[in-house]
Amino acid sequence: MSVPDTALDAARAVRGGEEIDAGVLRAFLLERAPELLDQGSATVLAIEQFPSGHSNLTYLVRAGAREMVLRRPPFGSKVKSAHDMGREVRVLSGLSRVYPPAPRPLVHCEDADVLGAPFYLMDRIRGIVLRKKAPPGLPLSPALMRDLGESFVDNLVALHAVDPAAAGLADLGKPQGYVERQVSGWTKRWHDSKTEDVPHIDEIAAWLAARIPRDGGASGAVIIHNDYKYDNIVLDPGDPTRIIGVLDWEMATLGDPLMDLGTAISYWVEDGDAEALKAFGFGPTHLPGNPTRTEIVARYADRSGRVVGDMVFYFCFALFKTAVVAQQIYYRYQQGLTRDERFAAMIFGVRLLGQMAVDAAAAGSVAPRR
Repeated sequence: MSVPDTALDAARAVRGGEEIDAGVLRAFLLERAPELLDQGSATVLAIEQFPSGHSNLTYLVRAGAREMVLRRPPFGSKVKSAHDMGREVRVLSGLSRVYPPAPRPLVHCEDADVLGAPFYLMDRIRGIVLRKKAPPGLPLSPALMRDLGESFVDNLVALHAVDPAAAGLADLGKPQGYVERQVSGWTKRWHDSKTEDVPHIDEIAAWLAARIPRDGGASGAVIIHNDYKYDNIVLDPGDPTRIIGVLDWEMATLGDPLMDLGTAISYWVEDGDAEALKAFGFGPTHLPGNPTRTEIVARYADRSGRVVGDMVFYFCFALFKTAVVAQQIYYRYQQGLTRDERFAAMIFGVRLLGQMAVDAAAAGSVAPRR
């Protein structure tokens, strides 16, 4: 199956207030990485922006016939550790050698005086990215969604099978106590970015703190992506069930693989979920043919050979974490640190995710129904 170019993920005009100075970037590349300029000193850069995403800003840079992707932190972010460009480059430099879907970094700049913040450029992976609506020219049939759902799980299993030492990332994180640090850390981020009371968020934070797994996943630590979902993977235009890229590695670390699986299913909105949740979905996971969250967990257990046990804790934590991320984005919008009008509705997502987490905890299931 082949799809038209209209289905490929495309960049658009840069949002106001988030511009990149093409002349300054060109001068930097001439000095630091002239091999990236298609026509040498005569190359004129064209810069567009990928409009989706809610954290690090992502731009398409065309240097003649060459296409690259530039990543930089968002404007006005309070959480410096979440936007460490150097760490992200290190992860990709090691991982791209042993895990083909990871894009290869090309050049990194720590000097914030160049473009206003540290940044890096990496190879562009041209392909399809699934978001809420089907890309033009790509029919999302039940058969395609079923096959892609299975590939989605199998690719996560492949990532978790990577030897951290082989990627040069054996010291990327501290697996001992990882889960406990995540619960306490995201609870602190919630309080630091809170703009109004959301009782369900406070309730699930307390529920999680009382139920942290005994070893925190340290005994089976692997490289985890921490934001694995449809709009962070790139599909082959010739075979949309094949994953050729995985993007957005800013939260990757060594940790409990079930935290990664919990994150994946927390983004997986099903047909029976509330309509409001479908509106905040990160992909067409509710369409006919898609596996359910329960089926995803079962396939992961079968393909990885891991005992997944009770996934409710991991599912609820992931919902809580995503709610806090949404709250941080809403905080930046409320403070006038970003003018992106998409962020005005984030507070509704915070409430919805908090409600879903509380429902899942009460039901003891990754498929709670209201």
